[in-house]
Amino acid sequence: MFPQKRRLLALAAAGTVLALTAACSGGSGSGDDSSGNADGTPSGKISVLTWRTDLVEDGTFDTYVTEFKKKYPEVTDVKVEGVKDYEGTVKTRMNTDDYGDVLAIPGSVTPDQLPDFFEPLGDQAEMEKDYRWLNDKSFDGKSYGIPVVGNVQGILYNKRVWEEAGITEFPTTPQEFLDDLQTIKDKGVAKVAPLYTNYKDSWALSQWDGWRGAVTADPDALNEMTQTDTPWTPDSDYGVIDGTIYDAVKQGLTEADPTTTDWEGSKRQIGVGDIATMALGSWAIPQMAAAAKDAGADPADIAYMPVPVQVDGKFHTVAGGDYNLGINVHSKNKATARAWIDWFNHDSGYSESQVGLSPLIDGAVPAALESFMSQVEMITMNPAPAGKESLFADIDTASGIVTTDPKYRLQIIDDARSGARTKEQIFDDLNGKWAEGRADAGA
Repeated sequence: MFPQKRRLLALAAAGTVLALTAACSGGSGSGDDSSGNADGTPSGKISVLTWRTDLVEDGTFDTYVTEFKKKYPEVTDVKVEGVKDYEGTVKTRMNTDDYGDVLAIPGSVTPDQLPDFFEPLGDQAEMEKDYRWLNDKSFDGKSYGIPVVGNVQGILYNKRVWEEAGITEFPTTPQEFLDDLQTIKDKGVAKVAPLYTNYKDSWALSQWDGWRGAVTADPDALNEMTQTDTPWTPDSDYGVIDGTIYDAVKQGLTEADPTTTDWEGSKRQIGVGDIATMALGSWAIPQMAAAAKDAGADPADIAYMPVPVQVDGKFHTVAGGDYNLGINVHSKNKATARAWIDWFNHDSGYSESQVGLSPLIDGAVPAALESFMSQVEMITMNPAPAGKESLFADIDTASGIVTTDPKYRLQIIDDARSGARTKEQIFDDLNGKWAEGRADAGA
């Protein structure tokens, strides 16, 4: 067992940059003419789009709707639509007016696009008195989304597998992390892989971005990245992230054939111990624990460890909001849509059920996260300076890298497998593209 002071108990996807113009006319957010009562009391119908198809299928959202309608009896219907391939599907629907009344704002929406597609929810400075992590979906002093839950970032792992390999301390450097994975491989305690990339379901590779800021313990890591032509270095956030991926693949510490990975299957595999480790946000822990239970394994085997880097002798974790709920700017029932968002964050119990941090400043820390939070120093990434809210996205797009798109990490894995390029060659190429992007964006 890990020592208690180091033991972690079991306890969000980005798409490509949104290439949209302001939505066309010719539809409504909900297809309903009801706009709430004259006094603003919620009434009528709304539609809600969600990426949590699992909670739609298992009836959880039915319970939410029932409870919401109890509080607001004049609301006649809340139609919840679970959307697979949420980022891609919703991005396409946003080329019309018909993308629900309430929806999770796609990660590919850049800050300057928010006013074109979403209703402002209030002044950011005022809302920050009650809510955390509003930076991502705010622009020009206005907030357009409220996160449904806060996640911490690190590494999800099967505790039993690591212990059976004789590993009793959390790795404190990327090299120690790789050495531990090698030990797990040598011991043969993970039949599929010491580290699973989920290459085929490539969105999961974007989860490594949760290490940004934790590697350097720098809440301004992304802002500073806009000021340098060489963000891929051995000790930088992106250098450590992508270098660790490259080294793990190159050393044979990942699945044998990444083209055959399977996200749904990986939940069971890590639950039963066939996979030892995955780089995922804390949001994934309840899903993996449930899969372990369904497979007859112990859900308590699913645990969480910090990013394997210490600064000044401390582990760090980046905490931030998951998907943000926003209101379709074309919605005809914005009063009820806002009531749903407020109810969801204050009364639904969603963040507790997901073993996550509440977006409310005075929200309690779930019991399952108390141990983790006591062992790490939490970082919240700083917003971009005023007037530069879109600079990172502008450089990222102009560079052609598009860090929100997992394609460039797929190429890193391909190069590591084939030996087509060394890690140093990859970094030189990425730095060259980033420098060109900065020049094109006028940084």
